[in-house]
Amino acid sequence: MIEPTVAPYGTWPSPLTADMLVALSLHLGMPWIEDGTVYWIEARPNEGGRSVVVRQKQGGSAEDVTPAGFNARTKVHEYGGGSYLVHGGTVFASNFADQRLYRHDPDTEPLAITDESDGRQRFADGRATADGALILCVRERHEDDGAVNEIVAVPTDGSGSPRIVAGGRDFYASPRISPDGSKLAWLAWDLPWMPWDGCELWVADLAPDGSPSGERLVAGRCAEESIWQPDWSPAGELHFVSDRTGWWNLYRERGGELQALHTAEAEFGWPQWIFGGSTYAFLADGRMACIYDSVGRQHLGLLDPETGELIDLDLPYSAIGYPELVAEGERMVFIAGAPTIPDQVVSLDFSTRSVDVLRTSDELSIDPGFVSVPRSLEFPTEGGLTAHALHYPPANPDVVAPDGERPPLVVMSHGGPTSATTALYDPEIQFWTTRGFAVVDVNYGGSTGYGRAYRQRLNGTWGVVDTLDCINAARALVGSGDADGDRLLIRGGSAGGYTTLCALTFHDTFAAGASYYGISDLEPFAQPGGTHKFESRYEHTLVGPYPEAADLYRARSPIHYVDMISCPMILLQGDEDEVVPPAQSEIMVEALKAKGLPYAYLLFEGEQHGFRKAETIRRAAEAELSFYAQILGFEPADAIEPIRIENLSPSS
Repeated sequence: MIEPTVAPYGTWPSPLTADMLVALSLHLGMPWIEDGTVYWIEARPNEGGRSVVVRQKQGGSAEDVTPAGFNARTKVHEYGGGSYLVHGGTVFASNFADQRLYRHDPDTEPLAITDESDGRQRFADGRATADGALILCVRERHEDDGAVNEIVAVPTDGSGSPRIVAGGRDFYASPRISPDGSKLAWLAWDLPWMPWDGCELWVADLAPDGSPSGERLVAGRCAEESIWQPDWSPAGELHFVSDRTGWWNLYRERGGELQALHTAEAEFGWPQWIFGGSTYAFLADGRMACIYDSVGRQHLGLLDPETGELIDLDLPYSAIGYPELVAEGERMVFIAGAPTIPDQVVSLDFSTRSVDVLRTSDELSIDPGFVSVPRSLEFPTEGGLTAHALHYPPANPDVVAPDGERPPLVVMSHGGPTSATTALYDPEIQFWTTRGFAVVDVNYGGSTGYGRAYRQRLNGTWGVVDTLDCINAARALVGSGDADGDRLLIRGGSAGGYTTLCALTFHDTFAAGASYYGISDLEPFAQPGGTHKFESRYEHTLVGPYPEAADLYRARSPIHYVDMISCPMILLQGDEDEVVPPAQSEIMVEALKAKGLPYAYLLFEGEQHGFRKAETIRRAAEAELSFYAQILGFEPADAIEPIRIENLSPSS
């Protein structure tokens, strides 16, 4: 047996290179099943980040549906989702380049079925009528004076322009047609609220031409009750998820009354950042396959809606990213993983009790000894409260650290901020742990998975609660001997980038940090045109009403307090980001430059909010590693191109 090499933390040679990180960054999502054929989306970094609709017939192999050059991605709400649907073997999908809907019939070229609009008309979250003549979907029209959101009926043969089915509200989602085609359900909400703050579930009678009548409110209330995933059972009963008890639980409407199917301190819903999410689906025997979150762990279960009995399935999957589950007959298809299992498209057939993996996001494999398995961490935080995180220790069987050395710690702050991190195999985390870094992935107050009250901890306190929870997670690990208090790092993207910048500006805890398309100045986001419509009033809840609370916006904006920053940072940004525009990074860069603080800035051409291209993913990972190595004073084992750090003196 070969004895491990002794080497300082951070310098460990890792089998997980930046090139492998690209290969492992394949994103799987949006499963669909029809007549035994399974469909899903693959976002491929090695193809410029384009999204491809893939299908696999029973007994067959996977094949691309959308042709080369077609990018099945919608920009509705900028975050997209729900970019395709299937009816009668025909795939209808949005194309990213022009945002038109296209019809993909077998063995034919794609046919555009919506008008040219230079990308100003966008479509998402559609369902076809039973006869296949219409698609009812969300449309976002970008006019000179702003965006308009509606539910529209689109002729599937391209014979006419979309017709408005529902309009007048700020946002719509989840148009769902009953099995007999007689009714339509949908969600609606208005600014300044986000759908997880509260939204409304409506139902109307639906005429064959797609015209609604007799609209009525079923459940939900803006700012008070959030509804998730309305859907119809095979018997035509409306089901949905509501957080009216403080937890997203399942309900149905029967006989004019709302009935809870299973009451629990568990989350059967999720913040609707993107379209098309699904946490439950109906099986032929009347049971419901479902995904739920309990104490920060995801479960797959079977619910009997008549008895309320919930059975946890004995499967190796314990982590789901954005929940996406579909079913047909006795078969359910979902995307899930575990700390040691990358995302997979999984088919479970209850009639044969067979579980088949149709696709995995990890086409490469490394020795399991290199995989850091997280432990759930509950730690004390401000106000006598408890917060949650996942702690990943360094993992590399080939190397050990010198006696007495503690590892540098990377604190990860997730985006959203109303989102969550799960214990899913994440090559980005393993990139650090295999090199001798510890990682703590923080579900700070405001995160999903712990009930509405935990989610609302961030209301009015954004930039404070999230930042202090990240700091207290680091302190807990320093106190337990699992991290070096002099080598604490923090990183995050989008809202997580804002938390990172707040931590580096208003506190003296970290040695360095990395902001990926992070927010440095809150005020522009609260002003007209400051960001996209979907999040244009998000800060109303997270910070306060604007302009009444303008002083608070300034007090929470790192850009106004650059004089308080005393540690280096690296900023990474996409030049086409419409959610957090490049100006947010560049004003921070100018301030750091003027103050003479060490910094690095990378602007990536052709990238939007979240990096998708192989070359970007590779360069960002290597640049961040090089940055930390120079700041902390170690030599990485990787042969990588060093990042130039401005204002870094030899003694820094």
